Amino acid sequence: MPRFVLPGVVLGCAVILGLAGVAGAHFGLLLPDKAMVMQEDKPEIALTLAFCHPFEQKGMVMARPVKFGVKAGKDRTDLLATLKETQVLGQPAWQTTFALKKPGIYAFYFDPQPYWEPAENKFIIHQTKTYVAAFGAEEGWDAEVGLKAEIIPLTRPFGLYAGNVFQGQVKFKGKPLPDADVEVEFWNDGGRVKAPNDYFVAQVVKTDKNGVFTFSPPAPGWWGFAALTTEKQAVPDKDGRKKDAEYGAVLWVQFHEWPAK
Repeated sequence: MPRFVLPGVVLGCAVILGLAGVAGAHFGLLLPDKAMVMQEDKPEIALTLAFCHPFEQKGMVMARPVKFGVKAGKDRTDLLATLKETQVLGQPAWQTTFALKKPGIYAFYFDPQPYWEPAENKFIIHQTKTYVAAFGAEEGWDAEVGLKAEIIPLTRPFGLYAGNVFQGQVKFKGKPLPDADVEVEFWNDGGRVKAPNDYFVAQVVKTDKNGVFTFSPPAPGWWGFAALTTEKQAVPDKDGRKKDAEYGAVLWVQFHEWPAK
């Protein structure tokens, strides 16, 4: 489980790797303290939103998001007003709690304020999502939230073992996004894992002509998938000049250790 200096767990994180000569990634981080809530569990979960480098465990400033909510079946709840300020990896972040009242698949999501990256002369907007399965519910885990940039899971996004193959379809403005880079990073809680070199920090796969990607995490823990695309002249800067924006469809999925001994 993630360990922050705060009560609860992580919900949102965005990642760029400033590594010379090596492809990097920004990630919006969105982690609940439980991805599955069973009948015997307490119905309340803790959530944290942040902006960071997940593998390198370097925090970044996250402004209050534009939107934060949860979708379960046909029900959608605005949770923006519930957010409280906190810190993740030494930087401003957000946290809340949510009580699960009935069985269902709960898709938590946030839409951040555009983050200006001067080194790339563009804004970064990572629309981030994760799923919580509650009280034995199974149906609806592949339903879309309706984000501008979104990963729709093709593999059930909970109850997974490390080594399972995970597939998702990337959509941008409601259409499949072909030939897109999908950067994958491990939430390296406490910096326990040391990469052999910088190339191992972020894994990279591509979407096919239907916007589908495939990845098999080698270890248990939380893994983030960030599918990237750039929209030209999408966001005005403080002077009113239109700047390009990197949209990231970000999805966080938890994988568990095989229980056999």
